[in-house]
Amino acid sequence: MPEHVNAFGQPIGFPVPGWTPRPRPPATPMVGRFCRVEPLDIARHAVDLFDANGDDRDGRNWTYLGIDAPADFASYRAWLEKMAAGDDPFFHAIVDAASGKAVGVATFMRIDPPNGVIEVGNINYSPRLQRRPAATEAMFLMMRRVFDELGYRRYEWKCDSLNAPSRAAALRYGFRYEGLFRQAIVYKGRNRDTAWFSITDQEWPAVRSAFERWLDPANFDAEGRQRLSLGTLTGAIAR
Repeated sequence: MPEHVNAFGQPIGFPVPGWTPRPRPPATPMVGRFCRVEPLDIARHAVDLFDANGDDRDGRNWTYLGIDAPADFASYRAWLEKMAAGDDPFFHAIVDAASGKAVGVATFMRIDPPNGVIEVGNINYSPRLQRRPAATEAMFLMMRRVFDELGYRRYEWKCDSLNAPSRAAALRYGFRYEGLFRQAIVYKGRNRDTAWFSITDQEWPAVRSAFERWLDPANFDAEGRQRLSLGTLTGAIAR
């Protein structure tokens, strides 16, 4: 018989005693060793972001985003202003600690305080951020805000099922694959089957420990190369 049943013997979900709606994410920065993740400010970040995205000369990074790469700064700024006008999605700039320049964006979105669910999305890492410790640390800082600061129960990652790098990143970051939503979206005139991933509050302590071990200065040699990969650490978590 299931562990949790009602008076009629029917299986029911486990209790969540004392649950109350969670706060919305605050408009304050998240600061790490390699980067700072802060609410997007068009005046401070737009030029840096456009410049950093210019290194993606063929616009490959925009393949699975809602639009193709803007042709010029005016178009990019107008798109940023439109996307960042509200608080869901809640756009953040990822600022490189060494240069002080914004080199990527990510959002909290589909924010659901009553149920304690939130999604990370609209991730666009310029070549200046990709495959660098700051890229990983930025995701950790956002997770830590969601679970440790705000007390959410579930953190989601969704992507085009054909976006192999995004699927691999989700698994590396400790998300669990949940399934495929077929024909979920039409964008850029084409179909998207959406792959769903998540981390729950019960899984978070082990995921947090993996990130902390990876980010430990002792995990990097004198040239800044990792000694142990994050994928190895998260892959060792019982699934």
